[in-house]
Amino acid sequence: MGVHGVLASEQEQPQPFGVDIELLVDLSPAGTTDALADTVDYGSLTEAVAGIVATEHYQLLERLAERIAEVCREDHRVQGVVVEVRKLEPPVEAQVDHVGVRIERWR
Repeated sequence: MGVHGVLASEQEQPQPFGVDIELLVDLSPAGTTDALADTVDYGSLTEAVAGIVATEHYQLLERLAERIAEVCREDHRVQGVVVEVRKLEPPVEAQVDHVGVRIERWR
């Protein structure tokens, strides 16, 4: 749940969002050592992303996706990231499942 959108109602009332993240990371060290320290901890990354969606406020899905990509790339091992953000109950007249954006960022 988050408060993101251009309309006044979207800036006041939390609404549901979906986020998908794909990371480009060399996983061979973790594949060899079986150690969490040798890979990206998706548990802590998930918490950070959920925190962004829940506590930060943006008008555009594009900015929200960019912010999530920024956090993902803080780990130097992440060479690329694909972020998809979906507004699950968009305020549009057409009957749609969701609206969203997908961005790709690479080092």
